[in-house]
Amino acid sequence: MNRLPEGERSDTWLTYSEQKHNVHLSHALTTLGDTRRARESQQRALELSTPTSTMTHTLLHIDGATCAHHDGNTEQACRRTVAALTGLPGDYRTGLVHRRALDLYEAIPALRHERAVQELRDVLAA
Repeated sequence: MNRLPEGERSDTWLTYSEQKHNVHLSHALTTLGDTRRARESQQRALELSTPTSTMTHTLLHIDGATCAHHDGNTEQACRRTVAALTGLPGDYRTGLVHRRALDLYEAIPALRHERAVQELRDVLAA
């Protein structure tokens, strides 16, 4: 980011801002299981995101929940994801948001009988 000219770091559709970088880095590090660095990127992305960036906030919260799963707290991960999804209007629970939540659900097959996992399944099915 620091190597990009200032004009290319602004937050527009045609540039790559620090906020976008941290959102993408959060997901990459989460997927890799590097939860410490993922959480740092999540925090920085949230600091740089506007309060009205509903999709961005939700994706970052799901990444955070997935980090909890990676760290061994699957129940918390499911509860956090359910909270993130149910806090959204129905139109926002599709596409990428749904896919990220579904990825978490599919990563925990051995615990599908747990109540928190069942709640996540039910929200995803709605």
